[in-house]
Amino acid sequence: MIGVLLLFLLFLLYIAAPQIRQMLSSGVCTSTTQLPGKVAVVTGANSGIGKETAKELAQRGARVYIACRDVQKGELVAKEIQTMTGNQEVLVRKLDLADTKSIRTFAKDFLAEEKHLHILINNAGVMMCPYSKTADGFEMHIGVNHLGHFLLTHLLLGKLKESAPSRIVNVSSLAHHLGRIHFHDLQGQKFYSAGLAYCHSKLANILFTRELARRLKGSGVTAYSLHPGTVNSELVRHSSFMRCLWRLFFFFIKTPQQGAQTSLYCALTEGLENLSGNHFSDCHVTWVSAQARNETIARRLWDVSCDLLGIPMD
Repeated sequence: MIGVLLLFLLFLLYIAAPQIRQMLSSGVCTSTTQLPGKVAVVTGANSGIGKETAKELAQRGARVYIACRDVQKGELVAKEIQTMTGNQEVLVRKLDLADTKSIRTFAKDFLAEEKHLHILINNAGVMMCPYSKTADGFEMHIGVNHLGHFLLTHLLLGKLKESAPSRIVNVSSLAHHLGRIHFHDLQGQKFYSAGLAYCHSKLANILFTRELARRLKGSGVTAYSLHPGTVNSELVRHSSFMRCLWRLFFFFIKTPQQGAQTSLYCALTEGLENLSGNHFSDCHVTWVSAQARNETIARRLWDVSCDLLGIPMD
């Protein structure tokens, strides 16, 4: 009897899945902003949220750089976007956020190639990886999700300032609520949990955004962080447990297009300048954890990040 009820419940959920997904995906970017003459960089845009974000920016006329590790896959996505949007200005450049040499090479080549940069969307990320290190010896989550984007932003910041008004969008997660910045064990060498390491790195994204916004006041460059929602993407590829959960609760999961809406909202919506440094979810400002609001931790993380990356502290 219980088995029959469970099957009936699953059947009802299956039937109601489109309505449930729509209810959980209420945030939609309604901005009509067009982007002819604008230049955008989207990291990790060869799949998932990043791909949908790049597609929409291209649809609006921007010159879009798909910055990704897998160039071959990126080229296929670029051709798909060019065909769908009619915009041929969709370019692919290699960027491995797990290697600072790759990041510096990408930035050097971009700065030589482009006169402007109006939108930088730090979208790429890793989730629940087994313990591993980047080419520079950083724990993979903090190295890719935080330090990689920290360095990339630093290297492109001059161009963003020259192109002002411009925006920086950092994709974080609701998971930041479980995160802590353990300065005594930032690389997870004393204790490591793949799930918590992801949460720590997402907290770092928000702290970085808040401190970046503080430092950029009056420059014409604004910064925003966001939670895209629970999205059907390749992010969970390292965790068989998470892949099973995604399949089991697929009716609660956003599509990549739905997941891209808040990134687009932060990148495009008019009049958002006064909200620089804020965190968004479903296209609205949302609350963050006490740790994420701690200015002392944000400033210390900034200094520690500069030290690790060999960036002069000001």
